Amino acid sequence: MSTAGPSQGRLHERGEAQDRRSRPRVRVAADAWLLPRFRRSKEAANCGRRDARGFTLIEVLVAIVILGIVALLAYRATAAMTDGEGRLIAESDRWRGLDRLFARIESDMRQAVPRPVRHGGVTEPAWLALPADSAGNSELVFTRAGPEFAAEPGAAGQRIGYRLRDGAIETLYWPQLDNVPNAEPVAYALAHDVARFRVAQLTTSNAWSPQWPMLGEPAVMPRAVRVEIGFADGTAIERWIALQ
Repeated sequence: MSTAGPSQGRLHERGEAQDRRSRPRVRVAADAWLLPRFRRSKEAANCGRRDARGFTLIEVLVAIVILGIVALLAYRATAAMTDGEGRLIAESDRWRGLDRLFARIESDMRQAVPRPVRHGGVTEPAWLALPADSAGNSELVFTRAGPEFAAEPGAAGQRIGYRLRDGAIETLYWPQLDNVPNAEPVAYALAHDVARFRVAQLTTSNAWSPQWPMLGEPAVMPRAVRVEIGFADGTAIERWIALQ
C-alpha cells in the first residue's frame, strides 16, 4: 500500500486550478470565432428574404406602362410603314397610267393623216382643234391611219378625238371616217382628276396656236403638237410630239 506525499497533492491541485483558468478562455475564443460566421449567415438569410419578397404594385404598374409605350411605338412604326407602302404603290400606279395615256396619245397623233372627212353635209378638216371652254381646255379631232376599229381589213383609217369632260380625259371614236349627221362617237375615260387639257399646234411660222386650222396657214397638218395636262393636286405634265 502506497501513500501520496504532500508534494504530489499540491501538484494535483495546481493542475486542476490551471485547467479551471484555461477553460473560459477556450469558450471565449470559440465564441469569438463563431460569432462572425453567425452574423454572416443571418445577414445572408435576411438578404434571401428580401430578394424573395417579389414586386410591389408600383413596380408592376411601371412595367406595364413601359410595355404599353413600347407596343404603341411599334404599332405606329408599322402603321407608318404600311401607309407609306400604300402611298408609294398608288403613286407608282398613277404614273404608270399617265405614261400609258401619253403613249396612246402620241401613237394616235403620229398616225394622223391629212384626210378630210364628211359629217353629214359638212366637210371637216383632217385635223380640227378648238378651245372647248373659257378655261382654255381643248377638244381635238383628227383622222388616224389604220383599220384597228373598222370591220373591213382594207379600211382607210379612223376618226378619233380627245377632250376633257367632268374632270376626265376621254378618247372618242366615230364609227367610220365619213358619218351621217347624227352619228355620235363612243367615249372612253383614260384619266381622272384632271383640271386642264390643252393642245397647241406648231405652225409653219414656228408659233403655237390653240386652234387649227388657222386662216392663212398653208399646211393641212401642224408641224408638232404640245400637249399639257394639269391635275387637281397641282401636278402638270407637258409633252411635245413632232408630226412632220
